[in-house]
Amino acid sequence: MDLSTQYLGLRLSNPLVLGASPLAHDADAVRRAVDAGAAAVVMHSLFEEQLTVEELAHDRHAAHGSAEHSEAQSWLPAPPRYALGPHEYLEHIAKLKRTVNVPVIASLNGVTDRGWLRHAKGIEEAGADALELNIYQLAADPEESGEQVETRILNMVRSVEQQIKIPLAVKLSPFHTSLASFAKRLTDAGVQGLVVFNRFYQPDIDAEELEIVHRLQLSTSSELLLRLRWLAILHGRAAKSLAVTGGVQDAADAIKAIMAGANAVQMVSAVLRQGPTHFGTVLATLRAWLEEHQYESLAQMHGSMSLLKCPDPRAYERANYIHVLQTWRDL
Repeated sequence: MDLSTQYLGLRLSNPLVLGASPLAHDADAVRRAVDAGAAAVVMHSLFEEQLTVEELAHDRHAAHGSAEHSEAQSWLPAPPRYALGPHEYLEHIAKLKRTVNVPVIASLNGVTDRGWLRHAKGIEEAGADALELNIYQLAADPEESGEQVETRILNMVRSVEQQIKIPLAVKLSPFHTSLASFAKRLTDAGVQGLVVFNRFYQPDIDAEELEIVHRLQLSTSSELLLRLRWLAILHGRAAKSLAVTGGVQDAADAIKAIMAGANAVQMVSAVLRQGPTHFGTVLATLRAWLEEHQYESLAQMHGSMSLLKCPDPRAYERANYIHVLQTWRDL
């Protein structure tokens, strides 16, 4: 049974990937995930904010005059704590490359087309096999149009693409006016792969304390449905390769994502719940399902339920909406 797949031009032994998570901080946990079956590893993100803070700290240290004094700096907010600083991040890439023999994909997370993007070159030099550009932004400015948002992202992509030779993927938000068109523009700009979708962690409100409460909720299979639709729409039409992240809990979820068009399946929440060895369970079940249904390779299944190949493509578009509303019954 051939479970191999191509993602970002990289040959993976199977489609299961350890997605960006706290597990990436621990080289031993990464090794156990790979030993269990993970075919690639996505590191947690290096954030624009921490890179900017480091640059400002360097500038203050190099500057002369009153700005050197702690009293003059007291107005600055305390920087958040990050698992790894920029230099430690690069060292960790090299460490993971020594620890496992699968592709290591680094991640940059930010929203502006500024100097922090030059760190992409350092990531390549540290040994990363590919780079995932994580565009995590909520477009909340009423004065900024959708076209302006997309133009800024495309400028970021071009800035990074010009610096590196390793493959580049963009982790997308579903909140674009014309997602398929934007995906094609990203591909035309040099992006080798798209990751669908970024999970926007929603803030809560403490009504008694009048505070915003930040909660981390792990994903469930219900989140996969949005991703299946867009994998199916984008496959073969607006992207060179696709990865899914968010909602894949088990082999059944992975099979659906691959049928829709995913080249790679990133898993995080299920692995945080079950541990790194969960990859072994999912991989064994995936192999057994393919054998039971008389597939000889993963490639035979890939994209078989995409918009291009689905027996009824309307099911991904307006017809699904009409059918669900017209057939619902109160049980």
